Amino acid sequence: MNVIKAPLKPSFIRFFIYWLKLGFISFGGPAGQISMMHQELVEKRRWISEHRFLHALNYTMILPGPEAQQLATYIGWLMFGVRGGIVAGVLFVLPSLFILSALTWIYLTYGNVDIVEGVFYGIKPTVTAIVLFAAYRIGSKALSNNILKILAILAFIAIFIFKVPFPYIILCAALIGYMGAKLSPDTFNMRTDHGNSKYTYCPALIDDNTPIPEYAKFKLSRLIVFIVVSVVLGISIMSFLDNKVLHDMAEFFTKAALVTFGGAYAVLPYIYQGGVEQYGWLSNTQMMDGLALGESTPGPLIMVVAFVGFVGATVKEIFGAESVLMAGFAGASVATFFTFLPSFLFIFLGGPRVEATRGDLKFSAPLSAVTAAVVGVIVNLAVFFALATLYQNSQIDWFATIITIITIIAFIAFIALFYFKIGIMSVIAAGSILGLSVSFF
Repeated sequence: MNVIKAPLKPSFIRFFIYWLKLGFISFGGPAGQISMMHQELVEKRRWISEHRFLHALNYTMILPGPEAQQLATYIGWLMFGVRGGIVAGVLFVLPSLFILSALTWIYLTYGNVDIVEGVFYGIKPTVTAIVLFAAYRIGSKALSNNILKILAILAFIAIFIFKVPFPYIILCAALIGYMGAKLSPDTFNMRTDHGNSKYTYCPALIDDNTPIPEYAKFKLSRLIVFIVVSVVLGISIMSFLDNKVLHDMAEFFTKAALVTFGGAYAVLPYIYQGGVEQYGWLSNTQMMDGLALGESTPGPLIMVVAFVGFVGATVKEIFGAESVLMAGFAGASVATFFTFLPSFLFIFLGGPRVEATRGDLKFSAPLSAVTAAVVGVIVNLAVFFALATLYQNSQIDWFATIITIITIIAFIAFIALFYFKIGIMSVIAAGSILGLSVSFF
């Protein structure tokens, strides 16, 4: 039997390095990113317990904005207070901002992203394996009884077959949990049982019974300070943007951040309508290319806003025809900043209340039901990735050799993650190398 050693409290530098590394390897959208954090923080490093991780995840699922980035912010805030939350949240997206800006500049300069697509070709099936792994790991702990398992299955059917919007699924799950807490309290009492695990888990740094740190307790004065600082910061930067294009971007992406219930796919139509039809920052074709680029690079999928901002600022020539790179990066930075600013505010304002409700069944039961529904949604995402990888226009890709290789990569990636506990970064690197090799044929 493998025994995990007691965790040591990481230094802030070590904490910083972890989130920086994650920012460079966070492929797979929210499901893949949540899986990476779960494997590293819950199972390997033991910085946070299963119960505390899922409780934080449940809260971020009901917020507008990118749930994986908000989860990173929440965990960082629990460990080191506001500075920890800012570091974890910023580093989760900062590498993606620079990577997407560089690739967008290449795209605009050379007219295509064939080389980029080649490098990331093998990552797509690898991501499928990572997402399936996330569904298994989270589901095996969160679906503790048949009722929760049925709820997960119903969520999958609702979104996959009936195309029910994600926010409605979450709302229905929360209502079921709320009513279920009254009818059958034990069913929705979220527990974590490691008795069947091949590992013997030691207490985590932030364990189930670890007291709430002083900085994570609710204080009205602290809440007021967060609101004032966030509002003043946003208004000050927006006022500093004397360029109309950048000012419009600041306003538009702030609104987008407040309507992103259901994740990036739910808000993409809104961004498309504004970026393409209302402001004319980019064309329909460019928007689709940006989405493809965002899906194949690390970071939240909502980081496609950086592509929109980069292209929009370049097309509008905000700094003149010669300053393409500077203008593009300014647009990408503005889009990113105003998209993610509300996310930090939601965590710092709501986190203390969420921590205080961990033992209250009327609050925790709806969140437990939400977790069950999310497992079904994650499985749907895995199916979506698999179909997108293996099919083109509802038909199997004629290049049977590539399809075979892709399938093998996905299978090997899942086996590597599940049985041999190979690190996610190693699996992703192997997939990208194989994908680049395939692209030459």
